[in-house]
Amino acid sequence: MWKVLIADDEKLICRLVQALVDWPSLGMTVAATAENGLDALKLIEECNPDILITDIRMPGCNGLELIRQAKEICPELEIIIISGYAHFEYAQSAISYGVGNYILKPINQQELNETLEKIRKRLQEKERISEMELSDHTNSQNDLKRLREGLIKDVLKGNKSFSGQSLHEVYHFMAEDGCNQAFVLKMDYIGDEMSSGSFSVIQEKAGEFFESSVSPVCVESILVFSDDFGYGILNYLPEQKDAVRRQMREFLKQLEGNKHLLGTADFSIALGSVEEKPENLALSMENAKMTISERLLEGCGRMLEGVPQPSGISKQTLMNKYAKTAEHAIEVIDMEEICQADDLLRASVMAVPDIRGREVIDIVMSAGTFFLLRAGMEESNQYRQEFEQKCMQCGSIEGLFDALKELQNKLLLELQKVRENESSRPIREAKQYIMQNFDKNITLEEVCEYVGFSTTYFSAMFKKETGEGFAKYLTRIRMEEAKNLLRETGLPVSEICERVGYSDRKHFTHTFHKIAGVNPAEYRKLYG
Repeated sequence: MWKVLIADDEKLICRLVQALVDWPSLGMTVAATAENGLDALKLIEECNPDILITDIRMPGCNGLELIRQAKEICPELEIIIISGYAHFEYAQSAISYGVGNYILKPINQQELNETLEKIRKRLQEKERISEMELSDHTNSQNDLKRLREGLIKDVLKGNKSFSGQSLHEVYHFMAEDGCNQAFVLKMDYIGDEMSSGSFSVIQEKAGEFFESSVSPVCVESILVFSDDFGYGILNYLPEQKDAVRRQMREFLKQLEGNKHLLGTADFSIALGSVEEKPENLALSMENAKMTISERLLEGCGRMLEGVPQPSGISKQTLMNKYAKTAEHAIEVIDMEEICQADDLLRASVMAVPDIRGREVIDIVMSAGTFFLLRAGMEESNQYRQEFEQKCMQCGSIEGLFDALKELQNKLLLELQKVRENESSRPIREAKQYIMQNFDKNITLEEVCEYVGFSTTYFSAMFKKETGEGFAKYLTRIRMEEAKNLLRETGLPVSEICERVGYSDRKHFTHTFHKIAGVNPAEYRKLYG
C-alpha cells in the first residue's frame, strides 16, 4: 500500500479528504495527518510517505516551504496542493519544485480521485521499472519510448526512408495507411523564467493534454520535447482530417487555458502538410518548422497552417547597410551608432510587404553572427549560443531585435574594456573625433590637442596604426561621405561640398576626381 500524508490546519479538511476517496481501491492508505507544516515534516521523516496532500498556508511552516523541505527529504515524493488561494505565484512556486498537481477549494471529489489515479499510475510505473531486470530492456516502456522518440529524431534529420513497415518494426509507431502529419509546438517565455523543474511539469501536463485531445481521433500519435520545442506526428484516417484539426485546436486551448498553472509561457502550434506516404514525413515536419516562425508576426497562442511564400526581401541589401554602420560602430565603440543600426535594420525589415517570420529570424541571426565576427571576441562561440537561444525563445519581432541589441551592447562593452588598455586608444579617439567633425575645417593640431599628444608623436603613431597620414585619412573619410551623399541623395554638388568640409568647390571637385576617377556629377550618373 502506498502511504499518504494529509497536512491542513483545518481538521475538517483533513477528514473531508479522507472521506472523499476509496483509498484501498487505489492501493493507498492514509498513514497520518498533520495540522501544521512542522508536524508534517516530522511525519515525513518518520513514516516516509509516497504522497503528500497539503494546503498552501499553514502555521509554523507554510505549504511551499513544506514542499521544498519535503522534496529534499524525499525527492520522489508525489505532492498534491489543495488551496483556496487561486493565485499564480503559488502555483508557479510549486511548479519550480516539480509539483504539477494543484486542486482548488472547495474540493471536487471527482478531480481529487482523478488526480490520485494519475499518481497511482505513475507510482505503479516506477515500481514496475525498478523491479524490471536489466536483461528485459527491449520489453521495457523506456526502451519503447526511446524507439518511438527515435522516429522524431530521424524525421528532424530529414530521413526519407520511412515506410509503413519500418514505422511498425523499427519505431513501434503503429500507423495505418491514411494521413501522416507532423506538427511543432512552441513555448515562448522571457529569459530564465523557467527552471528545469518547471519544464518537467509543463512537458508532463502538455503530454497529458495532447493525449486526451488527439487519441480519440488518431490511429497513432507522438509528441517529443526538446527544450522549448515540442515535435509531433499524427497518423489518422482521411475521414478524421477535420476532427484532428479541431482536436489540435482543443489541445492548444487547454495549454492556453492553464497558463495560470503552467507559468508565463505562451504556446503556439504549427501543422505541417498532410502526407499520404510515410517517406514524406520529413517534408511535413520541415513545413511545420517554417510555419511556426509566423507566430512572430501573427502572435502567439495560435494554430498556424500552410507555409507562406517568401516575400522577395533583398537580404543582402539590408545586410550591407547594417554591416557598414556596425563595422564603424565596432571600430570606434559607439553605443549610440550601433543602436541606430539596429533600429534602421528593424525599420527596413518591417517595411517589406508580406515579410515572413522565418525571414526576420534569418536576418536577425545573420546580423548577430556578423557582429560577433567583426567584434572578434575570444568567447564568440559562447556569445553566439546564448544569442541563438534567446532568439529561439522570442515570441515576437520586438523580442528578436531586442536580443540583437542586447548582444551588440554587451560586445561593445566588452570591447571597450579590452581596448581601454591598448596603446591604440588615442588613435580610436582621434578617428571618432574626425568622424564627428570632418564637415568642419579641422586640423592636425586640433586633433592632437583633443587626444593630448604632440603633433610629431601623434603623426607617427597615427600612420603606424592606420597606414596613412592624418591628411590622407581625413580626405578619404570626406570623400567616402561625399560618395554616399551622391548615391543616396539628390543634394546639389555645392551643398555636398560644404557638408564634407570643403569651402572651395573647385578644390573639392579636383580632390574627388583624383580619388574616384570621375567628377562628382559623373559619379552620380554612374552610381546614383
